[in-house]
Amino acid sequence: MYVTRQTSRSEFVAIRQLNYHVRLWGPETAALPPLVLVHGWMDVAASYQFVVDAFGEDFLRSRRIIAPDWRGFGLTAPPVPTDHYFFPDYLADLDQLLDHYAPGTPVDLVGHSMGGNVAMFYAGVRPARIRRLVNLEGFGMPANKPAKAPGRYAQWMDELKALRRGEMALNTYDSAAGVAQRLMKTNPRLSQDKADWLARHWARPNALGQWEILGDAAHKIINAQLFRLDEVLALYEAISAPTLAVEAADDSLGQWWKGRYSLDEYHQRLTHVRDCRIAVVPDAGHMLHHDQPQAVAALIEQFVGDS
Repeated sequence: MYVTRQTSRSEFVAIRQLNYHVRLWGPETAALPPLVLVHGWMDVAASYQFVVDAFGEDFLRSRRIIAPDWRGFGLTAPPVPTDHYFFPDYLADLDQLLDHYAPGTPVDLVGHSMGGNVAMFYAGVRPARIRRLVNLEGFGMPANKPAKAPGRYAQWMDELKALRRGEMALNTYDSAAGVAQRLMKTNPRLSQDKADWLARHWARPNALGQWEILGDAAHKIINAQLFRLDEVLALYEAISAPTLAVEAADDSLGQWWKGRYSLDEYHQRLTHVRDCRIAVVPDAGHMLHHDQPQAVAALIEQFVGDS
């Protein structure tokens, strides 16, 4: 199994009626701004362990690294009862987490996938809170036309009923090894040792001995509201922090959307961010922080270290 170089600490913080689980690395206090790492959909904070292990010793000595499990993921139990999740809640959760861990101090913020989208939105809403911003494959969604709204609301309501009937439950696995195999099937670049390590943070056994994913099935419910590109671009234009948009060479965006949304469109959106550069990680897919943690760590370390 993968052997970690840097040991994390685990704590719970009262945030918005939730016991938020937060993983921390590095010193309790440090002279340089905190580095905040936020994960993607159906992932957990521990997913950043490989990147943290790849940071240089000098960087680690000078930084407090903070990585929360989003609500309903990992060890942050979902609000009870709940049957869906509202995207702006992630912004409010992050806002209060930063109030707790970095009051009055701008942070360096890194987000992957869904977490990258949260990070971009938050940096537009609270530009003074972010010193440097790194977006790892947080592409956003295809633009939608308002005429799709009636169908979207109907789909949302239908999925709520399907969830209640138990039709949207997450798969369970006979063992941690089964979870590891699932992770490797999704990401063929993931090595066996990393998959075995991740499996025990990504899932846990239930009372019957079946391994359950640490993600609430309600996260599978579609967003009731359409993705509104005009609002997104307004948020991008409000970002004041220097921004690094990191992509995997595999073009996962194109693979997902199959012509409905392209990297060229995403790059056009990024022109609305006043100070944005793009980096590409070779030999990597969407889970680039697993595929090439050394390359991702080097990009982060160099970018947030720029004066």
